[in-house]
Parts: sequence; structure tokens; C-alpha cells
Amino acid sequence: MSEPLNEPTPQEDAERIRLKRLAKLQNAPPVTPAASTSTPTPPPQPKPTPKPVVSSAPKRAVDPKTLLPLDVNAWEHDAIGHILNVTLDRNVAEKSGYEIVWLKHLAIELEAENPQQTLIRLNGEVVDRLLIARLEINPSVMTDDTEYIVVIASLPPQQTTFEYLVGCWKRLNATRSALTKKGYSPVDLQDALNRLEKVRELIISYTGLTLQEPDMFPQPQGRPLGAPELVAPLLSLSALSAPLLGSSTSSPNTLTPSDIELFLQDLTRRFEPDNEIDGVLGPVVSQLLHHESLFRPEGLLGGDAAWRGVIGGLEALVSVKGIAVMITRLEDWIPLEATAATFERASLMGPLCRLGIFGREWPAIAQAYFSEPDKRSRDDVESSNASLRGTLKSLQSSLFQIFNSLVRASPESREAVLEYFARVISLNNRRAGMQIDPETVASDSFVVNLQSVLLRFAEPFMDANYSKIDRIDPLYYARSNRIDLKEETRIKATSEEAAEWEQAQQDPNAPAPNFVSNIFYLAVALSHYGILHTITSFLDLAKHVDEIQRHLDLLNGDGSWMGTPMQGRTEAAINATKTELAKIRMQQLAYESQLLDPELVFRSIGFTNFLSTWLIRQAEPIKKHPNPPAPIPLPQDVPMSFRVLPEYILEDIVDYLHFVTQYSPDKFELSGKTELLVFVLTFLNSTWYIKNPFLKSKINDVLFFGIWGYGRERNGLLGNMLNTHQLALKHLMPALTNFYIEVEQTGASSQFYDKFSARRNIAYILKVVWDNPTHREALKAEAARNVDKFVRFVNLMINDVTYLMDESLGDLTQIHNIQQEMEDQATWNAQTQQHRRDREGQLRTLERHASGYTSLGRSTVELLKVFTAETKEPFMMPEIVDRLAAMLDYNLHALVGPKYRDLEVRDREKLKFDPKALLSDILQVFLNLSDQEAFIKAVANDGRSYSQELFERAAQTAIKRTLKTEGEIQQLRAFVAKVEECKLMLEAEEDLGEVPDEFLDPLMFTVMRDPVILPSSRAVVDRSTIKSHLLSDSKDPFNRVALSIEEVIPDTALKARIDAFLIERRSKPAAESNEMDTT
Repeated sequence: MSEPLNEPTPQEDAERIRLKRLAKLQNAPPVTPAASTSTPTPPPQPKPTPKPVVSSAPKRAVDPKTLLPLDVNAWEHDAIGHILNVTLDRNVAEKSGYEIVWLKHLAIELEAENPQQTLIRLNGEVVDRLLIARLEINPSVMTDDTEYIVVIASLPPQQTTFEYLVGCWKRLNATRSALTKKGYSPVDLQDALNRLEKVRELIISYTGLTLQEPDMFPQPQGRPLGAPELVAPLLSLSALSAPLLGSSTSSPNTLTPSDIELFLQDLTRRFEPDNEIDGVLGPVVSQLLHHESLFRPEGLLGGDAAWRGVIGGLEALVSVKGIAVMITRLEDWIPLEATAATFERASLMGPLCRLGIFGREWPAIAQAYFSEPDKRSRDDVESSNASLRGTLKSLQSSLFQIFNSLVRASPESREAVLEYFARVISLNNRRAGMQIDPETVASDSFVVNLQSVLLRFAEPFMDANYSKIDRIDPLYYARSNRIDLKEETRIKATSEEAAEWEQAQQDPNAPAPNFVSNIFYLAVALSHYGILHTITSFLDLAKHVDEIQRHLDLLNGDGSWMGTPMQGRTEAAINATKTELAKIRMQQLAYESQLLDPELVFRSIGFTNFLSTWLIRQAEPIKKHPNPPAPIPLPQDVPMSFRVLPEYILEDIVDYLHFVTQYSPDKFELSGKTELLVFVLTFLNSTWYIKNPFLKSKINDVLFFGIWGYGRERNGLLGNMLNTHQLALKHLMPALTNFYIEVEQTGASSQFYDKFSARRNIAYILKVVWDNPTHREALKAEAARNVDKFVRFVNLMINDVTYLMDESLGDLTQIHNIQQEMEDQATWNAQTQQHRRDREGQLRTLERHASGYTSLGRSTVELLKVFTAETKEPFMMPEIVDRLAAMLDYNLHALVGPKYRDLEVRDREKLKFDPKALLSDILQVFLNLSDQEAFIKAVANDGRSYSQELFERAAQTAIKRTLKTEGEIQQLRAFVAKVEECKLMLEAEEDLGEVPDEFLDPLMFTVMRDPVILPSSRAVVDRSTIKSHLLSDSKDPFNRVALSIEEVIPDTALKARIDAFLIERRSKPAAESNEMDTT
């Protein structure tokens, strides 16, 4: 007998290794080998597992007379030889040119064991020995057996054990297919199929072991072994990733795309019991999902589209339920040691989910698609967007399909998926903070992709009729620990109140929250920590662009640096700034491509509106909204179940609506307008439900952005609804007047400036709806129903006009002076360069301020104009009318008085200054109130700015500029005549001579007519004065203690003395006049 073909080791060692392999296969302890190598090797007996379902032969209507006989034993002999490509007969090998492998040494063993048999049959009893004998042949080790050299030389070069077993598996499938197509008797056919399945189980068993321990049998050098051998065919499942694999021609020993599914099913059936599959396919999954193509800088831009291969391979894996469950069981499904920043690289799904197009993570994509942004046309940008969005849609759709397969695989895998999302949320709660280092949290691409998956999961329960909204558990936060709210601000509850409420909701018998509730609340949380922070990053880029542009303007200056020694340095700085500006603009375009992707926006709007409807449902008493709709306003008593909700629910609704109404309002055209309107009107009319003043203001902003024109919609997405929808016709006016008052005191350090922005928006909204008589009637009804509130509203409007006009006209005067200085070239050039730079900087600052103030002032004057035309009584209240008249006179004096030329500035449009329109509006207010005696008296009483000449100059200007009709000019002059007449009467009445100090109002220095005592400071003021003060400030002006008008104490004794004083002084001039006449 020739020497053994394995590596030269002692005979017993070789036998021991062989038996150890068999023992591993059958999960039995190793067996001590016998001394003789001729001892029969017991066949491997895998531990009991559920038998694979062996399909019977296809049932056909076959005539029994036509059934063919089948010698199952002979067929089995031939089939096993063909499947394993082996023989025990040298002649068979020679005839095939040794393509069929002659197992010489096993043949000798079997002949020794069965000396009476002339032909050793290949059957189930020896198939395991056949397979082992074939796998143990090492083609790299030569032999002295001259008969066997040709066998070794004829083996396929560089073929791995896995490839050989795949070839066996494929030949087995072909054999089975051919068998079932023959017309054999059902009994014989089923017998043959059963024998074939035993061979399949053995082949699959060895394949699994090879994937786990590729060094178990001799292997070629320099070839990837084990898990990579299955990863490669998995990557081939995407046609677009084929270049990754080189030649696309298939080998009889290679898994083709059509083989993968059945191959994975066979592996799963064999190794799924007792989770053996974890060791077999776990490394395959890990290597596939951490494929190097997912970490290339070009990401989705890769020319070979290798990431699609990863997607295709993973889709094939999760299509088999056993593998899907196994994936969520692996240690790296949720790596416990991973941080917020590393989780997306360390977790199994992370590398795929982090693919995207945002500039910080994937700068190469922004560079490739949006380079030189200033030179790109809109069509060019849209073409790039279409390409990128198509790629993102493919990625995100596949990610959802994968997660959906995992969810549907088993209850355990569903929980694992929910835990995956929950882990991402808990790791990234810092993403919602301000000025967070992006390197310490998850990337924007990662969280946006996960958000898109959750939004798709949410779609089934977000039907148009809200029929499934009851499936969302309102007690989820109290009964689930999946989302931690300990550090979160609540809508209107303290941490202690929230903890107490949650404790009261505990019920050990309550069922665990359902899948719908989990998806809903996880989507809400991930939106807060994920996409909304991404939107903030995008909006910050716009601010950055503005800052860089201002810096660029500063560098350019007036060009005086040209031709000086500073030219080179200045030009270099300008070019560097332009490069930085282009880089930021590229990032902006990349963000827009994803964040404004129509599909993502539609889904986000749908979820946001569903969430807003659910939130109103939690606020109303019967919790049935929208069937029937909640009352507006909501009840005064805010339910605790609403108060303890995390504030970010409300914040996220407002922030996303704030974003999408500005950047993508057209996406509401299909649906969502009604929900948007209901949400805004509900909470603007029920502001006591919200503690955060910024959120209230943002809701007002959303309404404002809703009437911005876009495309062919001149009045924006809500403009028409505000004039037609019954809710708007009934509740818009109360909402706007209420909020106009409430925004005066926000408690924020920036409240002084915030209120002007909010009120400008209100003025713009009112302008849009003012032509609707229903809204005007609603305003009248509001003024009549709550006089005190409306008077306060009017007072604040007058305060705003006073301040804004004063600031804007003052800034315009300074701008005029600097521009005049610059026009005198000789004097200007004589100044130092630093002086010129300082003045230019001052000019730019003034221009920015003035444009804001003039815009706000003009909108408030317009508001005053339309309100005084519709309802006059509130403006005639004693605490209002004098201040209104003085303010109007003062601004009229500024526009047409002796110094009106100080307001002549260049670029009026840039500064949003239209003096003609402003003059026309102010004159219209005078005309609107010209028939009111109290107003005539108040104008006449204004000793600071009023003069008959001023009004005549204004009338002449209005005629010259055609600002008013001839009839209106006559009306204005008639008003002035009345004022003059009243002025004479007042002067006669008020010649009181020396007035005692105790009769004078300490704030206005006028004679008090109705003195009152303030309860805490004990100061005495006129009732009209303190009422006017309290309209703007609810504190005692002398000691800042809280005060209301109901608390003041009438000083009747002082009033009696003042009245007597006035009677005495007014009668004295008459007596003196009579005495003179007598003389």
C-alpha cells in the first residue's frame, strides 16, 4: 500500500484528526481511533433536528400503465457519484479523464471491510466517508503512489472546500429536478427523494462547518476562506454592483443569484435549532455589513455601486426568517460599548444606515454634484437633485424593507428592532442641544435614514379618517422605559408633577405597549433628536452664508485698496472668502437635496399633522378629536395628561411646520392644510396650554409663513382658507388680537425685539384677510365683547408705532448724513482710511437696522389705518386718544416738517422706506377719526407737534403726489378747522394760572381730573394715566409691585378740591372780563 496522501504525520494522528472532524459534525465527543486504519468509520449522526420538509413528486394525472420502474439502489449509486463527483472504481475515473475523482484509499478500506462484495455500492451508509475522503485530498501535497499522482494532478486548481461543496449542492439540485420530471412510480420516487435529502443534509452540514472553520480540511493558499466565500455571491445579487466581482460568468461551483435563496434556506433548516446558525452565518452577516465599500469617502457615489451589493445580499439574508431572527440576536446588533458617535460604524446596520449626501459626512458628493454653485443654473441643480434623490429613495426603501423583514420574522426580532431605535435615541439625546460638536453624536445621514424607516412604519396607522389613532397608548411614557424623559422639559408641568403622575399610572397588570405605540413614540423622539436638528444645521448654514457675505462686502469696501500696497493681500483675502462661501453653498445644496426631497417631505408632513391631531386629542376633555372636533378655545383647565407630555412633541410640530411652510409649501397642496389650520387656531386661541413663549410665537410665525405667496398661489397655502374656512372666519380675529397682547411680555431677554417681529406677522395676516367683511365683523364683535382687552390691544399698537417710527426715522437721518458726507469726494478722500472704514461699517449697520424698523413701523401704521376705519370707539378712550394724537402729529411733523429733507436717502427700496405710502397712511388715520370729538380735542391739545401750517403742508404734498383725492383733502382741511376751533376753546378754558403741585399728575404734569391712590406705593395719579400705563405694564410705576386697575383707590377728597379749584379759576377770567366791560 502506498503512503497516505495527507501530510506526513503519524498514522494514528491522522486518524484522530479525521474522527475529531466527524465528532464535531455530529456534536459528539471525539472518539479514540483504533490502531488499524481499516476500522470502519461510523457515519456522522447529526443531533435530532426538525426534519426538512421533503416535497413529494409533483402530482400528475398519469396512467399507471405508463409509470416507469426505478431501481432506487442503482439510481442512488449513480446519483451519489455524480453529486460528489467521486468514484471507487479506477476505470470510471480513467474514462472521465480523471474529472471524476478516484478515492483509491477509501476503496481499499471498503474492500477490506467487505471482501465478499465484488462491487461496492455508493449509498447513504458510505456517503459521509466518501465526502470526507474527497475533502481530505490535499492537491498541494505530492505522493509516491504513481497510480494516484494523476488523480491529484487532475483536481481543480485552487478550488476551496466551500466551492467543492457548493458544486455538490448544485449537482444535487439538478439531480433532484431531473428525477421529478421522470414518470417514476410515486413509491419509488419518494424513496429516491428521501435518500437525496439525506445527502443534501450532509453536504449542507459540511458547508456550515467549512464556513465556521475553513481550516478543517486542506485549502489552497492565498484564497479568502470561510465567511468571505459566501459574502462574495451575496454581493453579486445587485446587478449594479457586478463590477465589484469581476467576471460575471458563473461556475458550476459558484453560487449564482438564483441559487442564493434556496442555499440560505437549506443552511437555516440545518443550523437553526439551538442557534447553531449564529456561528455559521454570523460572521457572514458581519463581514457583509461592514464591507469596505460602505466606508469609502465617495459613499453612494462609488462607481461600482458596491453598497447596492450589500443591500442585495442583506435582503436575501433577511428574506429567510431564521436568518432574520439570528441577525437581531448577534452581539453587534446593538454593541453595548458603542458611543453615540461610534454606534453607526460598530452596529450591524449602522454602516448601511449612515450612507447619505450631507456635506459633513460625505463632502465628495457635494463636491461632485454642486461644485461652483454660483455658476450652476436652476435646471442643473434640479438635475443633480433628481439623481441624488433617486439614489436616496433606493437606499431608504431598501432599508425599510430590511427592517420590515426583521420585524416580521418573530416577536423577539421585532423587540430587537425597537430596541435598536431606542438605543440610537438614548445615545443621541445631546443632539437636540445647542452648539454640540457633531463628532460626538450620530451623523445627520444616519438619523435621517432611520427617521425615513420609522415614517414608513407609521404609514399604516395614519389613515385619513384617524380610525387607528386610538391604538396609540396615551400612557406610554408612564408604562414603558424605552424612552427616558427624566431630563426633558414638559409642556406645562414640573419634573415632580410628571413623576407623581407617572407613578399614579402604574399598573402591573397592564399589557405592554403595542407595536403601533412603540413606532409612534420612537418616531416622535427620533424626529426631535434627528431630522429637526439636521434642519437646524441647514438653517445655520444660511446664517453662516450671510455672515461670510457681510465679511466679503467689508473686504471689498469702496475699492480704495486697489492700486495700493494692500491690493495683493486684500485680493487674496477676497478669493479665500469666496472659496469658503462656495463650500458652504455646496453644503446647503446637498442638505436641500435630502431635506426637501418631495417623498421625505410628504411623509414628514403626514406624520407631523397626525401628531398635531393626536396632541389636540390629548388636550381636549373627551379625547375624541377630530371626531368630533375639539372646541376652540380649549377649556381653561389643562389636563395633567397633557401637561406632563414632553415639550419636544409640541416643539417638533411647530419647528417642522415652521420649516416646511417656508421651504416647501407646495407639498401641502395634496393634503395637510386643514390640520395645519386647526392646530394653529387651536393653540393661538388657547395659549395658556403652552408654557414656552417661543413656541407660541413660532405658531404665529407658521400662520404668517402660510400666507407667503409661492408659485401661482399669491396668498400662500393658507391665504384662501383664512377667508373661507369656518374655523378661520370665527376664530382668526380673536387669536390674532389675543396674541398681539400676550407677546408683549414673554419673559425672555429678547422680548423687546421678539414682539415686533410677531406683531409684524400679525399685521401682514390682517392685511391679507381685511377685505373679507366677515373678518371685519368678527373684529367689531371682539371689540364689543371685551372692551378692556381691545383697548389694551390698541394701546400696544400705538406704543409700537411710536417706538418703531422714532427709531426708523432717526436711523434714516443718520444714513442721510453719512451719505452726504461720502458724496463730498474731496472731503471724504481727505479722511484717513480707518475713518472711512468706520463710517462705511456704521452705514451698513444703520441700513440693516433701518430696513427692519421701517418695515415693522409701516406694517403697524397700516394696521392702525385699517382698524381706525372699522372700529373707532376703542381709540377714543381717555387713556388712548391723547397718546394717539400726539404720535400721529409727531410723525407727520417728521415727514413734512422743516427737516423732512433729512430723510432723503439713496436706495429707499433696499431700506424698505416709502415716505409717500407712509404719509398717505398717517393722513388716512386722521381722516378715519376726523368725525370724533375726542380725537379733535386730543389733536388740539397736542402742544408739541401740532400746527395748522403742518397740516397744510401735508395737504399740499398729498395733492402734489396724488396721495389723496380732492374730497379727502377737503375733509382733512375741515378737520383742521375743527381742531383750530377746539384749540381756542381749550386755551380759554385752561388758563388756570399757577396750579398747586398736589393737583398735578406726577407722570404727565397735567391737572388730574380723577385722582386715584395706588395701594402699595400710595402715590396719587390720574385714573387715565394709570390706566394707560397698565395697558403696557402691569406693575406700579413707582415701586414695580404688581397692580391692576381694580385695585386703585379713588381719592374723592382731592378730586373735590381739584374740581373746586377749576371752577374758581375758570370763573375768575369771566369776572375780570365783566369788570373791564363796566369800566
